[in-house]
Amino acid sequence: MLHKVLLIGAGSICPAHIQAFTALEGRAVVVGVVARHLASARRAIAAAGLDAVAYDDYKTAIRASGCDVVSVLTPPDTHCEITVYALEQGCHVLLEKPMAPSLAECDAMLDAARRTGRLLQVVAQSRCLTPVWRTKQLLASGLPGRLLYTQVNSFWYRGRSYYDLAWRGRWATEGGGCTFVHAVHHIDLLAWMAGMPRQVTAMIGNVAHTNSEEEDLSMAMLRYDDGSFAQLAANLVCHGQKQALTFACERANLEIPHAFAADTPLENGFPRQNTEFLRELEAAWQAIPPLGYEGHTGLADNLLRAADEGAPLISDGQAGRNTLELIMAIYKSAAENAPVTPPIAREDDFYTREGVQRRMPHFYQKTGFLAQFASNEIILAGDNMK
Repeated sequence: MLHKVLLIGAGSICPAHIQAFTALEGRAVVVGVVARHLASARRAIAAAGLDAVAYDDYKTAIRASGCDVVSVLTPPDTHCEITVYALEQGCHVLLEKPMAPSLAECDAMLDAARRTGRLLQVVAQSRCLTPVWRTKQLLASGLPGRLLYTQVNSFWYRGRSYYDLAWRGRWATEGGGCTFVHAVHHIDLLAWMAGMPRQVTAMIGNVAHTNSEEEDLSMAMLRYDDGSFAQLAANLVCHGQKQALTFACERANLEIPHAFAADTPLENGFPRQNTEFLRELEAAWQAIPPLGYEGHTGLADNLLRAADEGAPLISDGQAGRNTLELIMAIYKSAAENAPVTPPIAREDDFYTREGVQRRMPHFYQKTGFLAQFASNEIILAGDNMK
């Protein structure tokens, strides 16, 4: 089946979605791009050499384009409204992360997907990288032994001007700072590989971005039912952006980007490298088949195969909600200066967008209200994860 794809949003991530669907030649065609300003949609179409239509209203575009797949690439505060409408119009949806600024909006989208029987896939492109996929499968195999501790370093660098865009740096429109927008990639991998924790203890701050209401640094400790722990550090102030996950298991460490460490104890308890087991691990890792498509293309391919063949989604709406639940537990713990036990109840302030905005600290007054940057070159998340 040839799927007709509509992209809603013409910002910096738009080219990645265009490339993802155009790579699936014969299975998908991009028929339109929507942006608030028609000129932005037309630029995106021209830059990619598409035979597509530019729109400035997503409802008109969904009805007029004949699309059956929609990519939602707009700021997080608009995700729920657009996604629910697209699902109700009979479209499958590929939704950029973060899924939404609130768990209430996540649940509204999940409900719409259930009611309509349409598919909802949340972008988590790092899941579709062969090295990450292999590490996930190896961890699940039990070969490294029981997972004891996970360390997540979601280190990014953003200059002050990053928050000059009008919608960034405001709880009401962006939905959160580095934990919500940037660490979402690594929190997703943490939830996917280690599961959901029993308890979260966290703190947040803003140490360098005085034109943003939101946090640019967070730290969290997670406790699991099986007695294991995880530690998350996220910020926008680390030069070099060295992002990494370490899964410390009974017999070895598995790391992303790809690396292994394995020791055996001497009589006195000190370590000696276990080279034989390292070779066994590497052989098992290499034996896991590579993915056919990676990154955004992998997610697009998976969505179409799910629609056509019933394949399971790699990153469905529930996965996106789990990631947000962890983020909200971090925010709630930091705001209340106390441990939090997920899940977040529906009556909790941290279930709704309004409650989060009311309870979270506003570190600085938002300044800078650019509609768009003249140049907007970006590095896709996942580029540092191989």
